[in-house]
Amino acid sequence: MFQLSFAARDGDGPLYDQLYRAIVAQIRQGKLAPGERLPGKRSLAEELSVSVNTVDTAYQLLVAEGYLEARPRSGFFVQRYTGPKTALPGPAPAPRPADVPVWRYDLSTGGIDTALFPFRTWGRIQKELLYSQPQLLTRGHPQGDEDLRGAIADYLRAYRAVDCAPDQIVVGAGVEYLLGLLARLVEGPAAVEDPGYGRTRRILHSSGMDCVPVPVDKQGLQVDKLAETGARLAYVTPSHQFPTGAVMPAGRRAALLEWALAEPGRYIIEDDYDSEFRFELRPLPSLQGMAGSGGPVVYLSTFSRSLAPSIRIAYMVLPRGLLARFEDEFGFYSSTVSRFEQQTLRVFLQEGHFTRHLARCRGKYRTRMQALTGALDSAFGPGRLHFSGQHTGLHLLIQVKNGPGEAELVRLARAEGIRITGLSEYCTAASCPPGTLVAGYGALAEEQIEPLAQLLARIWG
Repeated sequence: MFQLSFAARDGDGPLYDQLYRAIVAQIRQGKLAPGERLPGKRSLAEELSVSVNTVDTAYQLLVAEGYLEARPRSGFFVQRYTGPKTALPGPAPAPRPADVPVWRYDLSTGGIDTALFPFRTWGRIQKELLYSQPQLLTRGHPQGDEDLRGAIADYLRAYRAVDCAPDQIVVGAGVEYLLGLLARLVEGPAAVEDPGYGRTRRILHSSGMDCVPVPVDKQGLQVDKLAETGARLAYVTPSHQFPTGAVMPAGRRAALLEWALAEPGRYIIEDDYDSEFRFELRPLPSLQGMAGSGGPVVYLSTFSRSLAPSIRIAYMVLPRGLLARFEDEFGFYSSTVSRFEQQTLRVFLQEGHFTRHLARCRGKYRTRMQALTGALDSAFGPGRLHFSGQHTGLHLLIQVKNGPGEAELVRLARAEGIRITGLSEYCTAASCPPGTLVAGYGALAEEQIEPLAQLLARIWG
């Protein structure tokens, strides 16, 4: 029997975190048995006098970390816990400086140049809104403010050929959050790219959906392999495949749409990852635009990459066939994005600041990518390195020829304070080319490029 002692508002941290820790403590102590069904979100919210959104956020965290299993139309169930039977400690103290890795060179794929953020313009818009629109303190639409969704629809129509109306757009705090909602609207199994974004697999799997890896080649997901997977859902990054950088050509996009249309209930999730940063050719129209507003494509994107990771504003465009289901399942949710941030972004889009900001970023990042590849080629000598995926996005693949294996390359780099990962970390079943690293350059300062290249040539020589 589920019983919870939860001193709401008396503990430290957000309410959802307090609830999360209280449930984890009961699971770890064996007070909640494996297979036990937890109360529905509404009933628990009423019992604890908190919002449904608070309970849902806590449940989603518990699912993501493997404490609960989400079963479609059945609820949330306790998973078997095999660790020590101790309560989860309170919020961890701030780590000491010695506990935090200090990287001399950050080549992580999520890094950006924060100096490019339009501080003055963003701050001016926020200040004006703060004093002129006190109604933004009230609760907004569950899918996000309508005028922001209208501005996003206008932008997508002009720059990504996305065919949608504002009512098809759902705004949320991050792609991960939206993907978790979406997983409860569609059927699996899900075909996922291999190599691919590991967090996507974990989110779908923790939502009760089986994931089937499908190999990627130079044109993206191998669509001809889908038939043998039994998949009902395909997750793809066609504009800039993560992490290989492959761009799916029009012919393969058409074949993917044919696969989805062959059976009712099949859907494609088009994650338009890094499509804003394309340095050579014009981007192909979106899959969603090819399919139309009633087609089987969910378009997913975020402003966190183009503006700043801390601005957690992502959005998805739902096909008409899923919109009614979304409203039934999640229409009572509160928006997870501050209305002040929503309206700041709306003005930023409508006044043309966003497109100017992107143009500036493209120029800076293109120059940085060219400087990095040039410095590495010069330091290593001709023919030692092979680059791929560098013409779109903020990372590239570096293959070291006639050098140590991937694991040793990563070890040597990290020993020198270089934050970098190997391609195999993103692979499930696919075989990766030997000696290949995934290097992001978004957070790399220009003055770091030459000494970094010389250091890598010395340790990888």
